[in-house]
Amino acid sequence: MDSIEDWLRRPGGLAGHLRDLRRGAGLTGAELARHLSWTQSKVSKIETGKQMPTDEDLSGWLTTCGATNAAKATLTALLAEAQGLHQEWRQQVRLGQSAIQRNYDQLVSKASKIRNTEIVYIPGLLQTPSYARSRIEEGVQLHGADPDEVDSATARRIMRQQVLYDTSKDFEFLVFEGALHILLCPPPDMLAQLDRLINITDMPHIKLGIIPFGRQLATAPQNSFLLLGDDLAIVETFIGEYMFHGGEASAYSAVMARLANDAVYDVEARKIVQRAMAALRKFT
Repeated sequence: MDSIEDWLRRPGGLAGHLRDLRRGAGLTGAELARHLSWTQSKVSKIETGKQMPTDEDLSGWLTTCGATNAAKATLTALLAEAQGLHQEWRQQVRLGQSAIQRNYDQLVSKASKIRNTEIVYIPGLLQTPSYARSRIEEGVQLHGADPDEVDSATARRIMRQQVLYDTSKDFEFLVFEGALHILLCPPPDMLAQLDRLINITDMPHIKLGIIPFGRQLATAPQNSFLLLGDDLAIVETFIGEYMFHGGEASAYSAVMARLANDAVYDVEARKIVQRAMAALRKFT
């Protein structure tokens, strides 16, 4: 799984720490493998991020290399994060589109603060049924999921929007202006979607910011992301879904704060959406 490999071998990641620990103990890969009754290729795969060690693998590695208590704590935490918090989208797709939506239901329901920055999409919680269906159909085509689940998955995504009426939660959405013009569904459906964005701004606990064209940005928008509370950031790509906690989630929170400074809100935001609607009507 390429995304897991990238995470394991990133700078400061588990793979590099384990390699440094072995070298610090004065052991070659072959010597460590003999101590643990492994093949040398297993040691190599773990050190290059091609294989994630099990809890037992890590324990044996730490003991054989004489790791300090501090090193044990660091590496155990890294492995736990890899196992429990870093999820592959491909794995979720095997469960079906409806299961993916159920997972999001659970995460959103537990969060008191929900923030979402989108570069090319309308945020999921603000999508109309037609727009949502287009997005889910795209996911089915990309990942080879069961097309029969499109209806149920769309229904679950729309049902999840009931959370918007929970005034005990705070919502903040940042949408780049380009997302208002990218046609990912038929023009009439996109008009209805833009109209929904205007209506949603009437809810006082929901904050919608639009980052307009021509605005000089303090931070480059590298990817879209969803923040649930203060300690979970979710980033989706074509090949995987990544979940970040702790300091990594805080980094995304800081990025959103910087991007929010470049957004416009309320009347100015509505004007930008209305301009997008006027432009779209020329093609309908």
